Amino acid sequence: MNEADRREGRPARPAGSARQGGAKPAVARVRLVDVAREAGLSKTTVSAALNGTGRLSDAVREHARETARRLGYRPNATARLLRAGHTRLIGFAVREYVAGPWAYMELPYFTQLTNATATAALEHGHALVLLPNHSPRDEWADLPLDAICLVDPVVDDPLVDDFLAAGIPVLTDRRVEGRPGGYWVDIDYDAAMRSVLDHLAEQGATDIAMVTAGLDTLYTRRYLAAQEAWSAETGRRVRVAMVDRPGVAPTLAAIGELLGGAGPGPDALFVLNEVSPTLILDCARRHGRRVPDDLLVVCATEDSTAEHTDPPVSALSMQPALVAVAGVELLVEVLDKGLAEPRGTEVATRLDIRASSLASARTGS
Repeated sequence: MNEADRREGRPARPAGSARQGGAKPAVARVRLVDVAREAGLSKTTVSAALNGTGRLSDAVREHARETARRLGYRPNATARLLRAGHTRLIGFAVREYVAGPWAYMELPYFTQLTNATATAALEHGHALVLLPNHSPRDEWADLPLDAICLVDPVVDDPLVDDFLAAGIPVLTDRRVEGRPGGYWVDIDYDAAMRSVLDHLAEQGATDIAMVTAGLDTLYTRRYLAAQEAWSAETGRRVRVAMVDRPGVAPTLAAIGELLGGAGPGPDALFVLNEVSPTLILDCARRHGRRVPDDLLVVCATEDSTAEHTDPPVSALSMQPALVAVAGVELLVEVLDKGLAEPRGTEVATRLDIRASSLASARTGS
């Protein structure tokens, strides 16, 4: 009570009142032991009554339940699920870049993959838990997950082995093929790469450049192997620019170096790192290149603006929604239907050809 309150006979305000700007006192959570004490029963009896187990009379069971309702007792859902042997939680982590935090949801591919995975999981009664891409290994060990989706992990990612060793089903790329607890969804990298390079060659390109990630993932390795095989078979060299950091700016810088460097520039560009088609076209214009007049362009992207740019941009889609649904269906077979043997599936990519890579769309054609 302050002096003014005392002089005027006002009652003292509780400490921490809203008027004093203090925080409201926390309401203590009602525990099982509180219900047992109030009901005059043991914890074991109350637990059995609330869970519908044990040999109890209807009167005792109803008394325990009514006491719990009256006190506002809510059981710990996570603990209950853990006792049942499952939590219906599926972890999800993008592991393409693990050196530091990465806002991968800025890229349409990962946005669509994440949303489609969450939607498919919820349809089957499971929840998706988004996990940071760069957490230390020991922070993952105690997570109450039924399964884990590891997207584009770096080569020899220890988390793959950690989860498999812990008996937690792992959904990832083809690296886990045949391993107990390993399930995979992947794409045909060779067919995807050939579809783009064959198309550019058919349009008359003789100096193709490709921009891809320099990160050590199987995704990158397999695309590079497919490009090298195509070059060996056709005798056509492809310039390859490697970008060792995620994000739009490093990729645009690599494109700028290809287009603005000394000597003749490429006459075709395949951007495998996902970047806005509009930004790719802007970069080409800044370096004096006209698409498709003197530069054919294809990019790997799920960005819907590709068909609305000037000119519309040819796009290679990895079909993330199909990848997500195929992956969740595999996990549902494991978690809900008891599938034990390792299994996987391949999803086809799609090349949408538009004016940016067509010789017929050139001025004067």
